[in-house]
Amino acid sequence: MSLPYISEEQKKRDFQMMLACSTHLGTKNLDFQMTRYVWKRKPDGIHILNLGKTYEKLMLAARIIVAIENPADVCVISARPYGQRSILKYSQYTGATPIAGRYTPGMFTNQITKKFMEPRILIITDPRTDHQPIAEAAYMNIPVIAFCDTDSPCKHVDVAIPANNKGKQSIGLMYWMLAREVLRLRSTISRTQEWDVMVDLFFYRDPEEVEREEKEAMALREAQAAEVVAPIQQWDDAAMAQGMPPVAGAEQWADAPPAQPVADNWNAPAPQIPVVEADSWDAPAPQIQQPAPGGWDAPAPPMPQQGTGGW
Repeated sequence: MSLPYISEEQKKRDFQMMLACSTHLGTKNLDFQMTRYVWKRKPDGIHILNLGKTYEKLMLAARIIVAIENPADVCVISARPYGQRSILKYSQYTGATPIAGRYTPGMFTNQITKKFMEPRILIITDPRTDHQPIAEAAYMNIPVIAFCDTDSPCKHVDVAIPANNKGKQSIGLMYWMLAREVLRLRSTISRTQEWDVMVDLFFYRDPEEVEREEKEAMALREAQAAEVVAPIQQWDDAAMAQGMPPVAGAEQWADAPPAQPVADNWNAPAPQIPVVEADSWDAPAPQIQQPAPGGWDAPAPPMPQQGTGGW
């Protein structure tokens, strides 16, 4: 299939990226339906895929996907961890519906389930791992586009894109190129300019590796912050002359009388401490003044008698 709308320079860059991501490397096993896509076999038994057919099948799949009116009717599935980040990024830029992780059986056939959906087309990362959605798509007459390795079963697969679906770089590159071609066919981005989204965003990242990189970046920032120390100001004569005003009376410090030396004789008598005369314990206690007759100890006045009338 000829692709006149793609320049030779663009094809050359795409093939270089596929070679760098090991998209052409298959496995030692070979399915009989994948024989047409194999170019050669290495001495160690690894089959090499024909990247020319991979590129043509990728462009064909993009033209099929663009024919779907509603982008949400395109369902992208990946149960393997290496393809989950790729399908999420692909869905973000193209508007497709991703199913990352475990696929719930019956999503395409059982209408009672809460996650029931009727997509127009499926994009599968690995036909061997994602066999359940492929079987249900066959029941519901849903076309399937799949990335197939040399040992992948092609049963119920309508468009097989020969590629290495075992490596994280290869899977990310395939989804990145598919998303770029879909956006170009939709006229969302220009074909004459490079897509501003880097292919690294589609690659799988190990959570432990991400955490280690964050710790290293934090340690580097702390080390840089520790190196930035405030300069120590030197109190020399030049600094005093430039920035500090003279202190009043500083030049008379040398004329001050010397301090009196402390006596070195430890046998000298200690100074007498004045003794305060205390009151004698034998002195009579002062007389307590008696309260007035009308004080608190006086008897209470008699209560007045009530009249005979009462209430």
